Amino acid sequence: MTDDGLWSIGELAARAGVTVKTVRHYSDRGLLPEAARSGGGHRRYGPQALDRLRLIRSLRSLDLGVPEVRRVIERDEALEEVLAARLREVGSQLAVLRWREAALRLVQDCAAGERAERLRLLGAVSLPPDSGALVRFWRRVLPARLPARLVTTVLDSVVPPPPADPTPPQVLAFARLHGLVSDPRLDSGEFRPAPPLPAGEYRPTVLYEGLAEAYALAARGVDEALGEGEALDCFVAAYAAALGTADTPAFRRRLVGLLARSDGPVVHRYWKLAAGLFAPGEPVLGALHHHLSVALHAQVGSRAG
Repeated sequence: MTDDGLWSIGELAARAGVTVKTVRHYSDRGLLPEAARSGGGHRRYGPQALDRLRLIRSLRSLDLGVPEVRRVIERDEALEEVLAARLREVGSQLAVLRWREAALRLVQDCAAGERAERLRLLGAVSLPPDSGALVRFWRRVLPARLPARLVTTVLDSVVPPPPADPTPPQVLAFARLHGLVSDPRLDSGEFRPAPPLPAGEYRPTVLYEGLAEAYALAARGVDEALGEGEALDCFVAAYAAALGTADTPAFRRRLVGLLARSDGPVVHRYWKLAAGLFAPGEPVLGALHHHLSVALHAQVGSRAG
């Protein structure tokens, strides 16, 4: 230390436990205050530089970049913003690692004969995957005239978010689900999902609003058997109102056929794969629809007998 209480760059580095190169780097970036220069032009630093250097080291230990460190130094309140942004980045990185670990286990633990298919499925999706392909699938299935608010409600109910910490079976289910909704055969032929009712013959808004109420009743377990109760009546009433007809025994028999037509192999496969991707205890719309359809079929069959 010089007579004026200042340190050379080497002395500052020794006190801070870093290299001279590190001190010079931060000085050159304008992050360390220089108290003075010696007669020979050498840098001199005071206690403020040591405090600043220790702060920089602490921030860098949190993996903050130099631009973020500068923001914190220049504006104290920026620390909260920088930390929040870094936490979001770390969360995204952890999600990638969790999905990658589950995917590795999925391939490692399967039989040798299954690996080629699983690798092909995994190669078609990002890790973690996004739900874009699933959303596009349902937008093709939903009626074009459905109000945006109802489209959003339906999409929230039918598109499972990628689990934050997936199991290998969930990774496989999501990859298969992605493959299903991305199949080019969806654009033509019998593989294309059928609309819920004949196009142009019903009011989509009336149908989907009524179905939402029926699914809510079924999810709350208003009538556990579903065969005779409010949820099933509401379910049938939604279709009847959308078609502008009355809920009669004859209509219920007709509706069984309409439901069988719309619940094709693609939608059935979708719900089978998606079932394990929703949060535990979360009502799965596909399962509720299936239970109500089965209940209606059983009711019509028992009355016919």
